[in-house]
Amino acid sequence: MTPTDLSTDPTSAATAPTLGHVHLRVADLQRAIDFYTDVVGLELVTLYGDQAAFLSSHGYHHRLGLNTWDSRGAGAAPTGHPGLYHSAFLYPDRPSLARALRRVMAAGVRLTGKADHGVSEALYLDDPDGNGVELYRDRPEVEWPRDDTGKILMTNAPLDIDALLAEAPA
Repeated sequence: MTPTDLSTDPTSAATAPTLGHVHLRVADLQRAIDFYTDVVGLELVTLYGDQAAFLSSHGYHHRLGLNTWDSRGAGAAPTGHPGLYHSAFLYPDRPSLARALRRVMAAGVRLTGKADHGVSEALYLDDPDGNGVELYRDRPEVEWPRDDTGKILMTNAPLDIDALLAEAPA
């Protein structure tokens, strides 16, 4: 794969990704929530029973995800233990995400998942070391699904890859 020199691309500032959120495996969900809310100062946005939570700040849908899906009560380190679940990279718009998908496909990297989360559209893959990576774009905030009280409702619906690819013709 040939690296792209973004410094010579006049549109790179508009199309380059930024880090959007981090999702961590933790051994004890409540202990992690307490630390990130009480010590770091994030707000608990959504709690998924005793298995997962989304935390954030400034009204954003989530900046940090926590889960115990395969790490509850575990010690530190390798896969299945507390640590990084995935890093997420936010693209500024749908065409930029579509171009990223084209680069993923051209490199022969396999998608491990894809989803329409209501607030965003996401592609999941692994880096060469097996670390999880999410490439995504947010919908405009006015389009985010909400309940009657205004609380954000995230979904996990199928993502139409063909429609996404149509945003960045080959």
